[in-house]
Amino acid sequence: MGNTINIKNKKAHFEYFLIDEYSAGLQLTGTEIKSIRAAKASIAEAYCVFVDNELFIRNMHISEYSHGSDNNHEPKRDRKILLTKKELKKIATKTIEKGLTIIPTLLYINEKGLAKIDISIAKGKKYYDKRESIKLKDIKRDVDRKENY
Repeated sequence: MGNTINIKNKKAHFEYFLIDEYSAGLQLTGTEIKSIRAAKASIAEAYCVFVDNELFIRNMHISEYSHGSDNNHEPKRDRKILLTKKELKKIATKTIEKGLTIIPTLLYINEKGLAKIDISIAKGKKYYDKRESIKLKDIKRDVDRKENY
């Protein structure tokens, strides 16, 4: 694999405090993986939910494959996340007990050519936390400018 595909959720670090991170596989159809390899996917509005003790990602947009036939996939269908039962149980207990949520942070193709997704257990930030993040980002930008001159 010559080119690397890294589709990031840029809003995740601004909107949430990320607590734990897991790397998982995705159950995809043929046209979906081809669209991901062409970098035609977005995880900005995506989130994860449990359905019958299985974890699914909702609202992840994968564009229809341009050379697909009548059997092309639905762009925003629910996709199963592949994790071990032990990891699923650990994630489920954390999200139920503490009121946390599960969000995707990175969608990538690994060295074997398989689509993988990094998901994080996250807690939503309040408005004043977001202001603090903006302030820190501005300070870092000013410091970087002064170093370049």
